[in-house]
Formats: sequence, C-alpha cells, structure tokens
Amino acid sequence: MTITIITATYNSAATIADTLQSVLEQTYQDFEVIVVDGVSSDKTLEIVRSFKPAFQGKLRIVSEPDQGLYDAMNKGLLMATGHVVGILNSDDFFSTPHSLEYIAQAFENPSVDACYGNLYFVQPHALKVPVRHYTAGHFRRWMMRLGYAPPHPTFYCRKEIYEQQPLFDLNMKIAADFELMLRLIYVQRLTTVHIPHDLVTMRMGGVSTAGWKSYLQGLKDRLRALKKNRVYSNFFFLLLPYCYKACQMLKSRFAR
Repeated sequence: MTITIITATYNSAATIADTLQSVLEQTYQDFEVIVVDGVSSDKTLEIVRSFKPAFQGKLRIVSEPDQGLYDAMNKGLLMATGHVVGILNSDDFFSTPHSLEYIAQAFENPSVDACYGNLYFVQPHALKVPVRHYTAGHFRRWMMRLGYAPPHPTFYCRKEIYEQQPLFDLNMKIAADFELMLRLIYVQRLTTVHIPHDLVTMRMGGVSTAGWKSYLQGLKDRLRALKKNRVYSNFFFLLLPYCYKACQMLKSRFAR
C-alpha cells in the first residue's frame, strides 16, 4: 500500500529540510512525496531538489503560481497516485520514524476509510519542548458541531474517497481543512480510527496558529463551513474548543 504525502511550499527554506528528512527516516518506505511549490523566491526549490537522490524516485516536484495553500494541496491531491493520502506541511515534521508505519497498519483493516493521530505544537526555536499536545482519542463525530475536528496534519484518507467529491474549498481562508473533514466525517459518516501515537509535530506561527486574528477568522470559516453543509451550530458552540485548547496549552506548560 503506497502512501502519498503532499507538502505545499512557499519560501520554506528555513524548515523544508526538517520536513523531508523526517520522511526519509520513516521505517515504512512504500510512499511517494509530492512537493507543490508556489514559485518560491528563496532557496526552497534548491533544498528540495537536493533531496531527490535520497528519495530514489519517490519525490515529485512542481513549482507554479497558485491561489494559496489550499490550492496547492488540491493540486497535490490530483497528482497523487498512492492508495492513501495525507498532508505534511512544510514547517511540520513526523514526530517519530514509525508514523507512516502506524498509518499503514490502520489501513490494513479494509473497513477503515480514514485515520488520525496525535499532534505536538512547538515553538520554532524549541522543537523539543511541546507548547501543546493535541490528543485526539476523545474525538467523537458530534463534536464537529462545536467546530472541533481531528488534527488535520495527522489525517490520512483513502485516495478513492477524495476522487468522489470536491476537494478543499478555496473560499475558506483558514478552515478549508475543517470543511473537508466535516464533509467526510460528519456528513458522509466515513469510518475513521484514532491512532494512539504522536504522529506529527507542528511549529507554531503558521496560518492556523498565528494569533487571535487567525482564531477569529477560523471561527468565521468554521461557522460558514457548518452552514454550507447544513450542520446546525452557532458562534457560542464554536468557542468551546478554544477553551479546550487553552486548557491543553496550560497542561503542557505545567507538565514541563
């Protein structure tokens, strides 16, 4: 079973090497990596191309103008040839060499449509110190009405399911990943499984973790996504997961 990993880049020279190196270190080697670059002006492409020999034909690169992160992800999804597909952002990296192995094991069950695991948030200057530990074992489908979803960087889904529907909604500035998972998990009732392991580490400061402005935009986008898919919710419902996030961050700090 081949796993496709899609990485969208734009001026990602400072972090992309960590991302690709974490893929190379995986114990499960039946994968392909698709890097979709938005015509970076720094050394991103130079760094990515330097990895091609190590990937031995498993790395594909495309660089062309796009409409942003989700457009790049859509391009990658259309290019994917693997049986299972996931996104590894250009400033994220696998938390363990066994991440893909855990994912592959989850899909050995033919009834599983998608899987997700746990996620670490770290500061760019302290990659070993977790700011927040996003554990997803407690996730239940009904929680999506509150704007809550499994961590998208750990979400892997069968390619055939993506082929049956629209991909990321480019009208969503921040929460297109939530809207897509809402469609898959809540509306279409995919069979999902939680992997009880830390799969991915995310650097703080990306589009979805850039502060209160991004939180507010995320709330608006989530509410739009719920309305679009005719799932009842309201603004106050959507505040509850942010309270939970704050508790997780405090727990991580006191656990140091």
